[in-house]
Parts: sequence; C-alpha cells; structure tokens
Amino acid sequence: MEAMDFFRLSEGHWRSQRTTHHLPFRRAELGMLQIEAQALEADDPKVVEICQLHEIDPSLAIGGASVQWQGSMAWDQDDNGHSGSTILALVPDEQQPHQGSLLRERGYAEIVPVVGRYEVDEQDGLVLITEYETMSSIERFWFPNANLRLRTSTVKRFGGFSTASFCAETRLDLPASRDESAPATDLQSQFYSVMGW
Repeated sequence: MEAMDFFRLSEGHWRSQRTTHHLPFRRAELGMLQIEAQALEADDPKVVEICQLHEIDPSLAIGGASVQWQGSMAWDQDDNGHSGSTILALVPDEQQPHQGSLLRERGYAEIVPVVGRYEVDEQDGLVLITEYETMSSIERFWFPNANLRLRTSTVKRFGGFSTASFCAETRLDLPASRDESAPATDLQSQFYSVMGW
C-alpha cells in the first residue's frame, strides 16, 4: 500500500471515538470528533501552496489531503471544543518511495506549519513522526476494513509530561459493511486485494 492510498481510503466523513491517557497523572480522558477528509492530487493548488510555504519544489509532491475536524474532549473548558483544519502534502524520498517528508499546514501537537516524516510500514500502517520545538509526536494509522480506521498517537513534551491516545474512527458516509452484491470501486478492490480478502 502506498501513502496516498491512505489519504484516498480516508476520504469522507468519520466519527472518531478517542481515549487519551495523561501518563503522569494516571488519568484517561474521553472524546468524540467528527472528521471530514479529502484527498488532493499533486497539482492541486493547496498542495502547491503548502510546498511553497515550506520552500519545497511542488513538482516533488505526489499529493496530499485536506482535513477538518470538530468535537470535544471531556476536560474542555469552553464551548468551542476541539475544531480546526489542516492541509497535508507528501514528498517521497527519491530512493525510498514508501517514506518521505510530510508537510503540514498545522501540526498535530502544535498549531504551527511543520515538516515531519511519513512511512508505510511492513504491516501496511501509515506512521507519521513529527519533531516540534517543545515536543515530538508519533502517529500510526491502519485499516482493519474499509470503513474502520484505527489510530494511535503519543506526544512527548521535552522536560514535561507525555500523553498516549487511541482512536477508533468509523466511516459515516458509506455502508458499515461490504455489500458482496454491489460492485466494488477500483480503490475498494485494491484495498481488499492488499488485505487478502
């Protein structure tokens, strides 16, 4: 599976149920998010713009994604909860197409433009690694099936506390199970082939 396959499989609306463990305090926090994702082709103006923001040649990008989210966590102190949006772009390494640079308009752990790393691992999981000025984060995404995406993340603050999260994300805009009588799309067929179904 290629990294852009994750973005294409992630297109649509999702409900994310999230549990975050605040490790130093030995406490867990529950939350719910609504996520909307759209895959972007390499020549999309948003991909070109974020490449230019990071002073990287846009012709090196293979595509990206636009992601919006809105929801709340149990410890939220205001009515706005967790909401935001970001643009992502993938720039693969020249000799290693399964890994490369991940350009973000907005980071996962800090609200600043940032360049991280991505890699598709041997279990067809997408791993994202980002180093910030005050912390680092590691995220891993994988699909048990086409309508369920799982995600783990850890955030380590330099000289401070760490958090670990697990998310189960369910697609809202497609049937919850595969309809064997309906023809699969090319992307669905590729997914089932990769997963050995």
